[in-house]
Amino acid sequence: MKFKILTLFPEMIEGVLNSSILGRAVKNDRIAYETINIRDFSQDKHGSVDDYPYGGGAGMLMQPQPVFDAWKHATGNDRQVRTIYLTPQGETFNQSMAEEFAREKELVFLCGHYEGIDERVLEECVTDYVSIGDYVLTGGELPTLVMIDAIARLVDGVLHNDESAQTETFDNGLLEYPQYTRPAEWMGKEVPEVLLSGDHKKIEEWRLGMSLERTKVNRPDLYVNYLACNSEEGKERRRKNRRKREYRRNNS
Repeated sequence: MKFKILTLFPEMIEGVLNSSILGRAVKNDRIAYETINIRDFSQDKHGSVDDYPYGGGAGMLMQPQPVFDAWKHATGNDRQVRTIYLTPQGETFNQSMAEEFAREKELVFLCGHYEGIDERVLEECVTDYVSIGDYVLTGGELPTLVMIDAIARLVDGVLHNDESAQTETFDNGLLEYPQYTRPAEWMGKEVPEVLLSGDHKKIEEWRLGMSLERTKVNRPDLYVNYLACNSEEGKERRRKNRRKREYRRNNS
């Protein structure tokens, strides 16, 4: 899988993607990435990519032409390539979206700065508007890295133990169950007996029960959503939403 990142600050991206698990995945050709400096496509002799917004207002706005030329360089003007713009106005990123994006062969991320990007080029290039939360950051690089980390770990071979990507928090819409390692007793606290039993069916039942309990207490919103989504009506609604997203992407 390949990630292409349109940014004014490539060094922010490269430092993270060359480190730790992601760096190993790049080295082992499980994922690949390319940073594309939007400033390289400026038509201004000073390399400027921003200007004052029409109608007034605070701050500067990224101009459409450098962004569009950088996007064309990344995609070959192929509008079927999913292009993600990181913005607080987008749909909130979650695990199901990460799983959906992980099925793509290539993703393009557009990182805004200043007060944003000229609306016209967004209409021309962007297929997905995504937010990582209800707050404002100085640019799109950190949200991009959050998304790439969540998506890349779902790609085959990125994690040493592929099963771990399927058994963690949010994989089934619930918070993760408590986990324990050696020693079996520490500071007077013992590992739950069921985990030492070797009975895998009972262990799975215990883990699901603990996930449900934790989610109900700590994230009641997720708990209610889990119950709704696992009803027959909820499953059908998810199928319809998935078809709608695919339709929007194919007709953007």
